Amino acid sequence: MYLTKAEEQIMQILWDMKAGIVKDIRDRFNNPKPARNTVSTVVRILEKKGYVGHKAFGNTHLYHPLISKEDYSKSQLSRLMSGYFNNSFPTLASFFARENDLSIQDLEELLEETKKELKKSKRKK
Repeated sequence: MYLTKAEEQIMQILWDMKAGIVKDIRDRFNNPKPARNTVSTVVRILEKKGYVGHKAFGNTHLYHPLISKEDYSKSQLSRLMSGYFNNSFPTLASFFARENDLSIQDLEELLEETKKELKKSKRKK
């Protein structure tokens, strides 16, 4: 399930904060800040979608993410790959390189960083 731009903004804030009440979330927005009711409504939608949970303290709800930023990022990348790049990482990488006008040196650095990350993940298994 995908998130709207407003939902994603609030999730980014919650991932950063780890937990917060609606006022805390609203305070993290730049001016002009959204209305308190708007933030509250979006948080409740996120809760219905299963992205956010809460603990109640009287009338106050402390909201927290139920899905990690990493898991959400993986699902979004998977959606992007299947929807636009036919599940082909080379197609995605070449699109990225072309759109960002990467030099050969940039591509070589990307390849080296990727190799390092792959070695790290193999050691963890």
